[in-house]
Parts: sequence; structure tokens; C-alpha cells
Amino acid sequence: MKLNRSSMNMPANRPVKIIQFGEGNFLRAFVDWMVQEMNEKADFNGNVIVVQPIEKGMIDRLNEQDGLYTLILKGIKDKKSVKDIHLIDSISRGVNPYGEFDEFLKLAENPDARFVVSNTTEAGIAYHAEDNRDMQPPSSFPAKVVLLLYHRYKTFQGNKEKGFVFLPCELIEQNGDKLKEYVLKYAAQWQMEPSFIDWIQEANQFCNTLVDRIVPGYRPDNIDEIRNSKGYEDNLVVEGEQYHLWVIKGQKELEQELPFSKAGLNVRIVEDVQPYRTRKVRLLNGPHTVMTPIAYLCGEEYVRNTMQHPVLGDFVRNVMREEILPTIDLPRDEMERYLDRILDRFLNPFVDHALLSISLNSISKFRARVLPIILDYDLKNGELPDGLVLALAAIFAFYRGKTSSGKTIPLQDDEMVLEFFKHQWLLYEKEELSVEDLVGRALENKEFWGRNLNDISGLKEKTTKYLSEILSQGMLNVVQSVVNRKLHATVA
Repeated sequence: MKLNRSSMNMPANRPVKIIQFGEGNFLRAFVDWMVQEMNEKADFNGNVIVVQPIEKGMIDRLNEQDGLYTLILKGIKDKKSVKDIHLIDSISRGVNPYGEFDEFLKLAENPDARFVVSNTTEAGIAYHAEDNRDMQPPSSFPAKVVLLLYHRYKTFQGNKEKGFVFLPCELIEQNGDKLKEYVLKYAAQWQMEPSFIDWIQEANQFCNTLVDRIVPGYRPDNIDEIRNSKGYEDNLVVEGEQYHLWVIKGQKELEQELPFSKAGLNVRIVEDVQPYRTRKVRLLNGPHTVMTPIAYLCGEEYVRNTMQHPVLGDFVRNVMREEILPTIDLPRDEMERYLDRILDRFLNPFVDHALLSISLNSISKFRARVLPIILDYDLKNGELPDGLVLALAAIFAFYRGKTSSGKTIPLQDDEMVLEFFKHQWLLYEKEELSVEDLVGRALENKEFWGRNLNDISGLKEKTTKYLSEILSQGMLNVVQSVVNRKLHATVA
């Protein structure tokens, strides 16, 4: 039986209160699940409509199932192994602005719509100078938001009660502030009415947020489990861990509109997101980004297996304790406890977190998650961290697009990033470019990093050394040498 609202007798009869940019695994296992919980436990009585943020997406697959999908949450809860299976019906439908732009704009006409959530990856909240207001749609997420806001402004004649509350889930610092900055920049660049620009600032809230839940997706070969146990065929199954946390910088009144606590959800509305963000991004997301190219080039495919590996596991734990943790200005004992909890989550026996899923947009992730740690470590210690710089070299090796055995790596990133590395590695293979030259060109690319990283003393030399060793000795041997050196330094 195909999964849809007709076969399950589940009409989409709740008002749409949330517009969601992004149809991927994370939002469906995090925000849409929370909406489901609030509907079932706190009388929220609201649904989500999903906007496909990029040209290639999965809105058609979502609409084929009328927004329905299965969420499996596995892990340890109250010291017991738990596996919960939820049929999520909080999504009414999806809209693809690249094929139905008018339908996208009509979302702004809904008087019940109040919230806008998003997860367009770290690369999504960005400014593209070539975007203009006549494009249907413009390429960037903030530019799309401007057009949506303008249509709402016109529809409700500037009514300040009809603004949106933006809750971006992208893992960049000050995500709400950054989104607002780009929205206002486009509005000014496009010479939109001053009264509209005033309305953006006065009628809308752009909240900084932090999200935390490991969502590995779902192994395709396990879809039969749902078919056999539930009796329907679901091609959008998603899997996540039990743990969840959403920290939102906002006014306490927000809880009256979004009854998180009444539904028993771990959502905190606070005055300052930054302390939560620093520890989470550095000690959870940072290690994910560090381990992914290294472990994949060593033949591993999942986070748990990486952490259980006798060499890779020691490497990741050492990087977390000796290179990342000292850069966090919070009490050491508190951070040690938090780190131990993260390690338990990495070893969750119920979650298969694929390294390839983490590898999406690795360059922008490294810039947001790891580069600040390298800079802070260098500032504090007067030297560059071995493990984190090795991870940088490993990303360059990963973006060669093939392993040492010749296996093709299915790279996932902006076309500009992929074309850059494809060209550099082609020149290297033709012996027209040295490893040092390749590293130098990658580090100087300001579109990747926002600055020329060759300006960081010793970074080019150290990255070149590690990349050369990866190419000549193999990734695992290089990791082993770093681990051995760290152990020797500790003993000494």
C-alpha cells in the first residue's frame, strides 16, 4: 500500500501556520516532529508547508505521499534503549518555486501563516549579487524571502500584525541576524519602498537559534522494515536519535504561540544563544566535519564505526579533548561532561550516521565549524593544531573525488566548489601543479573562506605536508603517525 493521506484516511485539515524552507532529513526529524508533538499534546493545531529552496530537490517525492512520512527515533532514554516509530502528518504539502513560482508567492497570502523555519545548510544564508527582484525565483534563500515578504506586505497593506517570526536552523553564528542582514541588503539593492523596509524591521522577528539532534537519515535497505511492520510503502523514512535541543533567542511570549514546554519538548527560549552554540558546534558538529573525509578515505562509512576504530577513534577523541575543548571559554569540568555525552551519542548503537551525509557542503561546514577553532587554538598556543590541519588536508584529498583505490566519491557541494577542485586535481595529475601550489590556490580562495588563508602563518606549509603524506603514505598511516606523536608528547 502506498503511503498517502487517502490510504491512511488522514486529511490535511489543520491550518498552515509554518512556512518551511527545506525538505531534507533534519527538518523532518526535528521541526516537523516538534510540530507533530505540539499538535498531539498541546493543541497547537497547525501544519507546515514546505518550500524547496534549491532547483533540485525532493518536493515531488514529498507530494506523492501528501507530506506523510515515517520517523524512527532510536537511542538511550532514561537509561533504557528506546525505539519510537512515528507517522508524521504535520506537513500539508510542498511547493517548488522553480516550477510554481506563483504558488510560492501565494503562501504569503495565508493569514494563519506566522512562522518561517529553514535549513538551507551553512551555504544557504548567503548574498548573491546577481539575484534581482524579477527572477522567478532568485537563487539565494534570503532573496526568495524578500519576495515572499513583499507579497505579504502588499497583501495585508503593511499590517504590522502580519509579519513573520523567522526561526532559521542553519548552523552559522547569529543565523537570524545574518538572514535579516541579507534580506535588508536585497531590499535596499532592489530599491524597494522605504515603507516596506521599515515593515521588514518593525513587523518581523529574526531569531538566532541553535539546533541539536543527530539525524543520519535512513538506510534504504531497511525500508522493508516499515513495509512489513506498518503495511505501507514509505520512500521518505527518516531516522534520528532520541536526544534533541532547540535554543531560541527570543521573548518568552513566543512560548504562548509555540507551546513547546506543554508538549514536553527540550526547547529553551533564552537571551543569549552563543554559549549553547559554541559548545555544540565545536564539540559535536566540528568533530563530525573533522572525521568525515579522514574516516571515509580510510574506508569507513559511519560515525559509530569510526569511533570504534582503534586508530580513528583515538584520533577523534584526542582532537576533541586536546585541540577543540581548550578553545571553549567555559568551565573545563562542565565541558568534559558535555564531551563525554557527545561521545556516547557518536557511539549510539541504534543510529547509523553515514559519513557521506555529513559530507554535504564540506567546505562551508569547515569554514563555519572548524576554521574558528584553528584560529583560536593558534591564538592561544602560538601554533597550529595537528589534527585539525590534517582534517583540512583531508578535505582537499576528499574533493579529488576518488579514493586511493580508485573508488569514485559522490561529492555533494556547490558546482563552483566541485569545479574548482576538479580543475586543480586535473592539473596536478598532468604534473602541471604541485601539491604546494594546489594547497595555496585552495587556501587563497576567498569565496570558500571569506579571506585568504595563506595569511595564517604556517598553514600552507603544514597543510601541504599532510596532503603530500596522504598521497604518498595513505590516510590511515598519516592518522596513525599523528596519534603516535600525540601519545608520545603526553607521555613525555
